[in-house]
Amino acid sequence: MYEIALSVAACLRAGTKVDVAWVIEARGLGARDMGEALAITPGGGRVGAVLSGALNDQLVDLSEQGASGRIVNLHVGDLDAELAGLACGGDARCLLVPAADLPAGLWERLRKRDPVCLLTRLDGDRVSDIAIYGPETIADAGEDAARLFSRGASDSAIAPGTVVTVFWPVPKLVIIGAGAVADALRSAADLVGWHTQVITQVSTATGVIAGLAGLDKVVVISHDDDLAGPALAAALAGEVGYIGALGSRRTQQSRADWLAYRGITDLDRVHGPAGLDIGANTPPEIAVSILAEALAVSSKANAGSLREKPGSIH
Repeated sequence: MYEIALSVAACLRAGTKVDVAWVIEARGLGARDMGEALAITPGGGRVGAVLSGALNDQLVDLSEQGASGRIVNLHVGDLDAELAGLACGGDARCLLVPAADLPAGLWERLRKRDPVCLLTRLDGDRVSDIAIYGPETIADAGEDAARLFSRGASDSAIAPGTVVTVFWPVPKLVIIGAGAVADALRSAADLVGWHTQVITQVSTATGVIAGLAGLDKVVVISHDDDLAGPALAAALAGEVGYIGALGSRRTQQSRADWLAYRGITDLDRVHGPAGLDIGANTPPEIAVSILAEALAVSSKANAGSLREKPGSIH
């Protein structure tokens, strides 16, 4: 849902009709991202995907037939599942809802990459009301919704007369520059479930970084100041939660000089050289040290040894 938020908000501001669909229950199909959503505009325009695109065409057809505002039951054949990269065919239930009927504050929360809970009330298979809850109000949504929200992952649960949907953002790791360390970082980030993007073009880097939120991370690997400098400037100007800069003291100073020449001198948020001091030497070891530091910064942990930590350890 987070990937379509800006597009849906723009459609609503322009007065363009747009329907939004997401999966609330699935049988078969294998592993799937329950945070996926599809936005559909008149004429078959679409942004996003549901079940890696396996349901997109069916949902577009239903939207064009005026079937929004209700739960729809769909089937994915084995061939379509294979083309979409799913393990097998199966059945899915989706909510197909006009974006104008969703709570007004939803899109701003999604833009900020905040976790949200939607409580949809049903009259049969028709949607009668949708309410939104966040971390500060989730207790008001009831025990079932609070329990699902506490898992910290996108998911849905269906009960008589209601559907509870939680959208939980996944951190993004944007890597500026390519090479062995970039490859190792991508692999390490996959292990913890982060979304990664490797960028080697200045124009792409600054645009992507500008859209990041506080849970996201940027790691600058490139030693080219003309790429590293603008990337760091964009990260410092935005809300990125962790900014790492790989390289020697000389490389760090060169980047600092590039930024200072452009009036950027407060570099307290830049962790450079990036990574915790764990004796890392190889690219995989360096990647682990950087991700460990990023996790520590995000959780505000002191990154000390668990052996020295008082209290319970999970």
